[in-house]
Order: sequence, then structure tokens, then C-alpha cells
Amino acid sequence: MAEVDIRIVGERGQITIPKEIRIREHIRGGDKVKVIDRDGEIVIKKVDLSEELKEGYVKMAETSKKISEEMLIASKEALDRQ
Repeated sequence: MAEVDIRIVGERGQITIPKEIRIREHIRGGDKVKVIDRDGEIVIKKVDLSEELKEGYVKMAETSKKISEEMLIASKEALDRQ
């Protein structure tokens, strides 16, 4: 059965994650969490470092691909002018 702990939402939408949960889930100040709306149920999950790294690598790969495509176009244009 799910653990229930009622919290008050602050003026800016903030809540405090209960200490027992932070300890059990290894959540510390500065850690990132995901807030997921799952059919009206709000779920908070710690962002896994490997997931964060994966997202970074995907963005780097996309950027690298764009640069490569632009370099090919520029090279083709330069060769066409010769």
C-alpha cells in the first residue's frame, strides 16, 4: 500500500518531500526530480544520473549531426564554385 503524507503547498507551488522518503530514496538538496501527471495522479521521481547523461549525449549527437550536415552543404557549395 502507498505511503500517505499530507503536505501544504506554498504560495509558489512548493512542497517539502518528507525526510524519511528523502533518506530512503537518496534525495538531497540540489538533486533533480521529475514531476509526472499520470491521469490526474502526481508522481515525483528522482532523475537517474544515467538518464540525465543519456539525454545529454542525445543532444550532443543531434548537434553533431546538424553541424555535419551544414558542413556537407558548405563543402558542396564551395566545390560547385570552383
